[in-house]
Amino acid sequence: MNTLTENFNFKHKSVLLDETIEMLNIKPDGIYVDGTLGGGGHSYEICRRLSKTGRLIGIDQDEAAIRAASKRLAEFREKATIVRSNYSDMKKILTELGIEKADGILLDLGVSSYQLDTPERGFSYKENAPLDMRMDTRYGRTAKDIVNGYSEYDLYRIIRDYGEDKFAKNIAKHIVRAREDKPIETTDELTEVIKAAIPMKLRIHTGHPAKKTFQAIRIELNRELEVLNKSLDDMIGMLADSGRLCIITFHSLEDRIVKSSFRNNENPCTCPPNFPVCVCGNKTKGKVITRKPILPTEQEITENKRSKSSKLRVFERHL
Repeated sequence: MNTLTENFNFKHKSVLLDETIEMLNIKPDGIYVDGTLGGGGHSYEICRRLSKTGRLIGIDQDEAAIRAASKRLAEFREKATIVRSNYSDMKKILTELGIEKADGILLDLGVSSYQLDTPERGFSYKENAPLDMRMDTRYGRTAKDIVNGYSEYDLYRIIRDYGEDKFAKNIAKHIVRAREDKPIETTDELTEVIKAAIPMKLRIHTGHPAKKTFQAIRIELNRELEVLNKSLDDMIGMLADSGRLCIITFHSLEDRIVKSSFRNNENPCTCPPNFPVCVCGNKTKGKVITRKPILPTEQEITENKRSKSSKLRVFERHL
């Protein structure tokens, strides 16, 4: 558990901030969990709305985020508890804090602006740096280990599945060929290899050629989709009656997982459609509040280009 004392320059603009706070339907004496604390933007607005008996639990695996949020939330030290961990450990964390149910849970998925804008973290293809990409720097394996250690097929698989890149096979082939001469150690080296794998005439119309591969490697390294998939049912189970789970996604892979989980928790019946009555015994856990995801306004997109692909989905628990 981290005290709210450290000072750190962590720049990150929270996306869909007003919409998320509204959807959380905050009760002044409620208990709320921010599972991806980041710089504390969403958490700050939650804390502002809590009375002295309300409580916020902020979780993040990134040490820099913990330091930044500690500074930002310092005025709320009586009601805010910050924990350095992965949100997959949320149930264990709440149990250790003596909390049975939460009135609201928030996840703002993906990589933060700070992580992208800090070259030495190795998340960005725009800055040369060691191939790192760890969201939790305590974790031993880095992106360099994946790029130089995975088989050609496994590289192809993750670039195809997590990057959704139609050039996945050729990119994987070029990576394996390049590392035969020397290990690929920096973001620039990897970017050049990817560029060589994509025909010049097609690069102009497909955005930066390295974007999808970098996304794929980051997702694989940090087990982002695996953690999300395994955590959603547990988080819904941690909610109090009428409690809400708000999740902000930034690409279709995350969004599909969230949409599917919410739908299955609303209607978990596994009986064949032609059965006159349900016999499987699976009961609904609540309802999906957002039939269509909430999207950023044009003004927000203008002010913060990284919000463009964001989507907010909300589930409300019913006991």
